[in-house]
Amino acid sequence: MRSRRTRALIGMTLVPTLWSCAPSPTPPAASPVQAATPAVMPGGPLPLKHAPQPTTAAITPADLMTRLYIYADDSLEGRRGGTRGDFRATAYIADQVRALGLEPAGENGTYFQNIPLAQRAYDPSASLAVDGRTLTPWVDYLPRDHGPNAHAIDGVPVIFGGVIGPDTSRMLAPAATAGKMVLFTVAPLAGGKAGWSVNRAAVAARYRAAAGIAVLSLDVMPADMQAVLHQPALRFGTPAPDTVSRPTYVYVTEATARAMLGGADPRTAKVGAAGRTVRGRIAFTDGPTEAPARNVVAILRGSDPALRGQYVAIGAHNDHIGLQPPPVDHDSLRAFNTVMRPGGAEDAGGVPTAEQASRIAAILDSLRRLHPARADSIANGADDDGSGTVTVLEIAEWFAMNREHPKRSILFVWHTGEELGLLGSSWYTDHPTVPRDSIVGQLNIDMVGRGGPQDVPNGGPGYLQLIGSRRLSTEMGSLVEAVNLSGAHGFTFDYQYDTNGNPHQYYCRSDHYEYARYGIPITFFTTGGHRDYHQVTDEPQYIDYGHMARVGALIGDIAMHVADLDHRLVVDHPKPDPHGGCRQ
Repeated sequence: MRSRRTRALIGMTLVPTLWSCAPSPTPPAASPVQAATPAVMPGGPLPLKHAPQPTTAAITPADLMTRLYIYADDSLEGRRGGTRGDFRATAYIADQVRALGLEPAGENGTYFQNIPLAQRAYDPSASLAVDGRTLTPWVDYLPRDHGPNAHAIDGVPVIFGGVIGPDTSRMLAPAATAGKMVLFTVAPLAGGKAGWSVNRAAVAARYRAAAGIAVLSLDVMPADMQAVLHQPALRFGTPAPDTVSRPTYVYVTEATARAMLGGADPRTAKVGAAGRTVRGRIAFTDGPTEAPARNVVAILRGSDPALRGQYVAIGAHNDHIGLQPPPVDHDSLRAFNTVMRPGGAEDAGGVPTAEQASRIAAILDSLRRLHPARADSIANGADDDGSGTVTVLEIAEWFAMNREHPKRSILFVWHTGEELGLLGSSWYTDHPTVPRDSIVGQLNIDMVGRGGPQDVPNGGPGYLQLIGSRRLSTEMGSLVEAVNLSGAHGFTFDYQYDTNGNPHQYYCRSDHYEYARYGIPITFFTTGGHRDYHQVTDEPQYIDYGHMARVGALIGDIAMHVADLDHRLVVDHPKPDPHGGCRQ
């Protein structure tokens, strides 16, 4: 799932070796419910590695486990859109749907739809120096891209600008900063915790005449945020020319801040105090992505000649957030997040109290008894959204192996770039490979591998969150409820995150919205967040495969019912502006 913020390659031989999970010639299942119920994964901790097995026509925990250990393997390097890892991941998906006999529905007779992404990265020839000492980017300072017209800073003096916070009287007057590099500290948070996050756009606008802005916050900026900011920015094609001139902008360490002030302590410096002179330039360059970014699109053709030109779309996102240097100890991070950040990247964390530190230590001790310390810098995205990706594959296999196809066609789309801002799904719905008006509904699967009581309040075997099921079509929402009952799936739906104004804004944060903006009825299925969300600890051994198989069976059953309706789903709520912003 897209954020509100946003190890070496093992070798090219690994993934082809693991692709041996082609379907075995077992008899096709009569329904996804029957397919899912016989296989149950054994209890206890799951292995760190898992040997792949041939998959079956049924939607089973064992099949999902085989697929997910492949899809969330370290060799795919976290599957960030536009990287070789995600390129290889999409090749795996295409290989699987080709083996199932699904029709290619991408470009030029292939399963792929390429997305025209470009990346903007820090210019390796750029530099920053203070008093003749060259600083190291990402260690001494972290640069932010303020466009090609960012102000020059070579040879400009440093001045201390005060403390960024709600009390602007502690900040230097903008008129005194023209042509200078302005150094700021950040006001502490409630409870005395060091602050690091500031409104960069507001600060840059207030001090627009400054040559540059340096914010002392890099020492306390969370490592996952630093990793996100270290990665090149990705966007569609060549952007419109940027003619706005802004101050150069960097985050710095305390050591760098002291050097900029000639050795003075920035915590006690007087507002307006003069510092040293900076040299160099901060610059970013545009270039191609490491590998093509692409959606994977396939069709299971419907059986009714009058309806097969209409589609029920089932989707997930094939990407995740990639590499997250520097490496951290996997189990230490998981122990900390269990106590301090139960929502993973959704939570800010904090400094543990003595009692919390004791709990963290006890959890870490229990993990150390299972295995030694292990450094990790790959966000494998087993749940986000490896779980959705492989569940869609399992549903596709169930449909393909079933003797009777539904009346309407099933359109399977694995979108890239969801984590980059819903890029793949927005591109697909703007440039669909089937007529957009022929898509009668879309079922989005994003993070369906957890949902236990240790992950979400009131979690359990029947827990499932639904988002958007009645926002466009009351009939869609009612059908989902009816299929859950008639198919004896046994889920209790949690609608709390679908309320208007919910601060999580989940309706706007995954691929379904790109379909909904065009008036296509949607339902978003998820088992919710957890301590491993957008962390290097989101790995296959923490997934509840039995629960995930039941979710897949439900969604397959719903898709079959929508595809066999004698009419299109009725849209009885206002359609949004397809080019307007989303607000839940």
